[in-house]
Parts: sequence; C-alpha cells; structure tokens
Amino acid sequence: MSNAHKAAWPKWLRDDKTVVSCTEKVKVMAENFDEIRQITQDAFEDGLLMEVSEAQMREALHHLVDALVNPYKKNN
Repeated sequence: MSNAHKAAWPKWLRDDKTVVSCTEKVKVMAENFDEIRQITQDAFEDGLLMEVSEAQMREALHHLVDALVNPYKKNN
C-alpha cells in the first residue's frame, strides 16, 4: 500500500479519555489496524471482482465490526 493511502490512526484513548501513550502499545495498534485495513481491502476488492454489490459489501463489513464481542467488558 502506498504511503498516500496510509491513514494516520487516531490517538488511542482509554474509557476515562486519557491517552494510551505507551510506545509499544501504540505500535501494536498501528500494526494491527494496518493489517486489518489490508485484509479488508482485499476482501472488498474480491467481492467486487465477483460482482457482489458494493453497497452489500460495505454493509457486510460494517455488520462484521458491529458483531465484535468485548470479552473484557466490565460488569457494573
């Protein structure tokens, strides 16, 4: 992926709105999101090449994210 298409990831925040500033944590997050972006782009392009509707591909990808489960959710 060219640097022109490389998005700057946000500053990562904790639930209390403080910034996650550990260099290694930020690096891991950037690497994870770079990998997710590339895999998602590849799947999106594959769908389009197989003549799947762009709108349906986007909806399916949004649904995938919405269905993620937080295994660390705190019970209040």
